[in-house]
Amino acid sequence: MSLQSLREAAEVSKAWPFEEARKLIARLERSKKSEVIFETGYGPSGLPHIGTFGEVARTTMVRHAFRALTGDTVRTRLIAFSDDMDGLRKAPDNIPNREMVSRHLGKPLTQVPDPFGEYASFAAHNNARLRSFLDQFGFDYEFMSSTEAYTSGRFDAALIRTLEKFDQIQAIMLPSLREERAATYSPFLPIHPLTGIVMQAPVLGHDAKAGTIRWRDPDTNEEFETPVTGGRCKLQWKPDWAMRWYALGVDYEMAGKDLIDSVKLSSRIARTLGAEPPAGFNYELFLDENGQKISKSKGNGLTIEEWLTYASPESLSLFMFQKPMAAKRLYFDAIPRTVDDYLGFLETYPDQPWKERLGNPAWHIHSGEPPAPETLEHGDGPQTVSFAMLLNLAAVANSDNPAVLWGFLQRYAPSASPENHPRLDSLVRYAVAYFRDFVAPKKRYRLADAVEREALLAVSGKLGAMPAKASAEEIQHALYDIARPIPRYQDLKAKGATEARPGVSNDFFNMVYAVLLGEERGPRLGSFIALYGLAETRALIDRALAGDLVKAA
Repeated sequence: MSLQSLREAAEVSKAWPFEEARKLIARLERSKKSEVIFETGYGPSGLPHIGTFGEVARTTMVRHAFRALTGDTVRTRLIAFSDDMDGLRKAPDNIPNREMVSRHLGKPLTQVPDPFGEYASFAAHNNARLRSFLDQFGFDYEFMSSTEAYTSGRFDAALIRTLEKFDQIQAIMLPSLREERAATYSPFLPIHPLTGIVMQAPVLGHDAKAGTIRWRDPDTNEEFETPVTGGRCKLQWKPDWAMRWYALGVDYEMAGKDLIDSVKLSSRIARTLGAEPPAGFNYELFLDENGQKISKSKGNGLTIEEWLTYASPESLSLFMFQKPMAAKRLYFDAIPRTVDDYLGFLETYPDQPWKERLGNPAWHIHSGEPPAPETLEHGDGPQTVSFAMLLNLAAVANSDNPAVLWGFLQRYAPSASPENHPRLDSLVRYAVAYFRDFVAPKKRYRLADAVEREALLAVSGKLGAMPAKASAEEIQHALYDIARPIPRYQDLKAKGATEARPGVSNDFFNMVYAVLLGEERGPRLGSFIALYGLAETRALIDRALAGDLVKAA
């Protein structure tokens, strides 16, 4: 596809990254800048979590959409900014040596010892964790440390500008604060020259020409005059955010929905400093299994490492892509569905026209170059293996050994192997890990009642009469023919159903999975039986009807 055709398709795409990118084009027309700066923020007071990654992933998607629209004629940069000069407010619950860390409350995170004993500071440890993960994903970004930017003088001019606008900034901030907080609030937080603590102290006076503030230590009553430059002061976070936009020329930054009011205040401050606030949107927050907001300090919800234990990085990117402005429950049960959704998008991509491809999440996840789907060659034609299918294979084999699952796959498609299907091999390994930790402990087999027993005997008899190489479609139609005459499983509301030829409800297939696999539901049953084997399925039915599966559980 030519760049011109790509741009034309991108201009009409309704995918949210393109909608965001069009905001940036309008902004660029006003500013006449020669480059666009994207920024994501990270507060390293706790271990990096998926929300942090999500912000970088989504911003990268907008950046790539912008490139598609502009044809790479405008330079772009992505700054991953760590607010590591922030004072440590409390020791996170999910770290070792918590008591040791607690002795450094109030100090910049870059001055707090690393509780893991691996880096020069707690901030350095968390920053390294963040960068390692972003590097693993291949993100194109520039890491920037707040401490380095303050102490190197990079922010000095912007800090002087902020000092010049001290009174205007106070007028913006004070109405948003409680009366007690407003009485002592200052946009500048001096670093105590003796204790190294980031001080929440009232400013007694400020001198923009001298570039200093005067303040009093509330514990000793000693007064200090401190330059606002050179890392001897930092800003409260809302003025700090605005100052950063001004100093770095940030054009785009998204933020969580809980920060809507903060974005509004920081935007007003940025305009006071002389900068146009960046474009962006407010995404919804991730929730844990109890519907609570995910927190770095609490360590609730899924961690980056946990997701990647059970699923691919690409599936995590899909989770970030889908409905960013809707709250989503981010817990282990989201993984199988998300993995299979990703595989589905990858499978449909090659046959889509270009306008539809640009709405396919696979295009955004892979920056316009999704890999070809891996399939198994079988008599039915190329077949994609789903995560749900692998979980059910692991269930009937009662094994978390990847080699056991590969045995089924290779019997179905003899040419398949871990070597020539590396992504499928990864999927197998993810599936057996997920089965071991989440499926196996929750399996609940049940005995078949009289109607179910007759239906399963009919299934076994039908499978016994079919050729061993029967296709998944042939098996599926045979299952329909068995279930259709049974009143319990008839669906007269199904498309095309009549009283003479009713449809088949999902209750039939759910019954088979419940009795044979101890699961509430599963992938398409015909495909599963074709992969597992007709004789093996008949043996499984025999065990279920004999009560062996319930006893073994």
